[in-house]
Amino acid sequence: MNKAKKLLYSQKVAPYVFALPFMLSLIIFWAYPLISGIVMSFQDVSFGGSQWVGSAHYQKLAKDPFFSTAVFNSVEYMVLTLLLMIPIPMFLAVLLESRLTKAKGAWKVIMYIPALTSVVISGMLFRLMFSEGDGSQMNQLMQAIGKASIPWLKSKGTAWCALLLLCVWRWTGVNMLYFVSGLKSIDTSIYESADIDGANGVQKFFYLTLPLLKPTTVYVVTISVFAGLSMFLESFMLWNGNSSPKNIGLTIVGYLYKRGIEKNDMGYACAVGVVLMVIALIINFIQLFATGTFSIKKKED
Repeated sequence: MNKAKKLLYSQKVAPYVFALPFMLSLIIFWAYPLISGIVMSFQDVSFGGSQWVGSAHYQKLAKDPFFSTAVFNSVEYMVLTLLLMIPIPMFLAVLLESRLTKAKGAWKVIMYIPALTSVVISGMLFRLMFSEGDGSQMNQLMQAIGKASIPWLKSKGTAWCALLLLCVWRWTGVNMLYFVSGLKSIDTSIYESADIDGANGVQKFFYLTLPLLKPTTVYVVTISVFAGLSMFLESFMLWNGNSSPKNIGLTIVGYLYKRGIEKNDMGYACAVGVVLMVIALIINFIQLFATGTFSIKKKED
């Protein structure tokens, strides 16, 4: 017993003991499902068992117009959310940390509250706000400015305004707090030196704040890429289901849900999931190399 206790508390074994719960959860809830999903993407899965079909699902995906629409919608949504969810939270974080803002703690709480709201509830509220009836809030606003009511969720332009507004409302506060944390890690003496040199606020932002916020920006971009490509529940709730007019709200995860859950074609759905993972990894690796986070250095002789 003493030997077992000494072994458990030894410097060589103790780190592995503390890391064991994390490693087990990683294997059980991430590695095993990932490997199983990849294997199932090469199989025709049914309740009676599974049959190996090779690359048949991937060949079918290449010719599937609905999948092409889902990929285009997801990539477009990801790009638009990046254009909104990087500069706006960064600007708000800089403004919040400036001397102009009072009650900073209260503003942080107010900005973060939407993220605590359930996506289901948020989607239902926005669906009611953007409904085509004359009594919806957005159509009441249109009538107030002398315009006719609009069927907001039946055309892509207006529907995506609702979808993007929902994203901005829910996640601006979260990204803002990331940038606030990044700003707090910057040494204030750097700005004091810039003040002595006569730099104005714009110069300090572009020549000091932006470069020094690069690690935080790379992190926010990385998680935003995954979030944009994996968006599903917002679209599902906004259109009250997985069917939208002319598939304007169909996403990759939405198509995965349609094939795997609604049509019980798990093998094909797993192929969709694998393609989603590959697309997300490629985009993120490109942006990580572009920002210099990952770099291939040649060994010097």
